[in-house]
Amino acid sequence: MFEKKLWFGELCKTVGNSGVECFTQRRKDFKTQRMTENEISKLIVDLCFRIHKQYGPGLFESVYEEIFCYEWTKTGIPFKRQHPVPLIHEDIKMEVGFRADVIIDEKVIVELKSIEALADIHYKQVQTYLKLTGLKLALLVNFNVPLIKDGIHRIVNNL
Repeated sequence: MFEKKLWFGELCKTVGNSGVECFTQRRKDFKTQRMTENEISKLIVDLCFRIHKQYGPGLFESVYEEIFCYEWTKTGIPFKRQHPVPLIHEDIKMEVGFRADVIIDEKVIVELKSIEALADIHYKQVQTYLKLTGLKLALLVNFNVPLIKDGIHRIVNNL
């Protein structure tokens, strides 16, 4: 595992159609460890708990996303925010089939919501995102709940 004090400085660049890719500068003496989807998801869940504990429900989705990404940079694990994902249908290539809220280390999609209740379509939407990206794990997080444990949903694709 890593220690938070080893990380410093955020670097972000715009990619594609307004997607943002962020990573942090690492100390040169630190050896990068490859984390599994499950290890990453534990960190995501822990961060969501901390954010919800501090601010509770009722804010805009964009506020939770901004705070999540700000706090995530402290982990030093690369991520992409509002990342455009292309869609290819036969001979047609669309540059933006959808925008993923956050993709962590090219392994886990984080779809953030702040709505009264999740509907079946939200789960199906995330399943579609997993299929199109070829990733295996996503977390659908609804911050607009009294207890965040009720707002975090794990969705898998052949994991």
